[in-house]
Amino acid sequence: MSVLTAVTVIPSVMQAIDYAEPGGPEVLVAGEVPVPVPAQGEVLIRVAAAGVNRPDVIQRQGFYPPPPGAPHIPGLEIAGTIVQVGPDTEDAMIGQPVCALVAGGGYAQYCVARADHCLTVPSGISMAEAAALPETLFTVWHNLFQRGYARDGETVLVHGGTSGIGSMAIMLGTLFDLKVIVTCGSDDKCDAALKIGAAHAINYKTHDFVEEVKKLTGGKGVEIVLDMVGGSYLPRNMACLADDGRNVTIAVQGGMTADISVLEIMRRRLTLTGSTLRPRSNVFKALLADEISREVWPMVATGELSPIIHSRYPLAEAAKAHAQMESGDLVGKIVLEVG
Repeated sequence: MSVLTAVTVIPSVMQAIDYAEPGGPEVLVAGEVPVPVPAQGEVLIRVAAAGVNRPDVIQRQGFYPPPPGAPHIPGLEIAGTIVQVGPDTEDAMIGQPVCALVAGGGYAQYCVARADHCLTVPSGISMAEAAALPETLFTVWHNLFQRGYARDGETVLVHGGTSGIGSMAIMLGTLFDLKVIVTCGSDDKCDAALKIGAAHAINYKTHDFVEEVKKLTGGKGVEIVLDMVGGSYLPRNMACLADDGRNVTIAVQGGMTADISVLEIMRRRLTLTGSTLRPRSNVFKALLADEISREVWPMVATGELSPIIHSRYPLAEAAKAHAQMESGDLVGKIVLEVG
């Protein structure tokens, strides 16, 4: 098999969005950079669309540096067409429409991905929709089902119910027979979460979500909390948990430390866990992609599971996309479309 195989002429340079120094959205600028070359086990994807995620914003602000070896260019999920493969990678993949979870580099015309981190885009699914899936789907599946051990009939509390993660948790949880309660920052967002499929939505600005969860569960509490806040939310999350409940933290927007009762954990047999996806090994991500392809991807192919896209921006307007992400004024995902 050839070291590199191509079916189209691939330029030596491409347009990409990057930043020289951390800062506000305005530091994101377009420029010309070399087209990456796929290594062994990798493919080069001509990007049609890239998802925008909260970690991209945190990276741009200077608080979430790329892991060793990852591109500095932001972007953790893409969709497009494979145009080149690296050594010992199947030539047959060339021409396939795929979406992929990547460690960075998505805000560009071309991006390298691990071949075993790619999922074939089903017919009837747009590239923009496909690009909005990997980061949230991989994150929710791993944390809700693999780390949280979610089982049919259980009740889950999800903070940030209309975010990309929150909306995916609602849809995925509903498909797997979970009852999903969410918190949101306004009545309008609560209404949107209910339309997505949440069983209940709590406006955390006007109601104490701990008291509301107790009312909604008849005092029992929920089996799982999927938390993107951390900080002072952790003891409140514990108060929402039923005995033997599991709290899974996936972000710390509210702070990195918390004051909790260890005795409460022992007495009620609670499990506190969490994870970050980006720094995990390629082997782990490949196993996760394989499980998702078997357990969830058929639902994407049939249209049972599709992302909610709030807005789309041209690649050159990535700064505007980040500004909207920071404003919190969205329901679902933001996608960059690459011309």
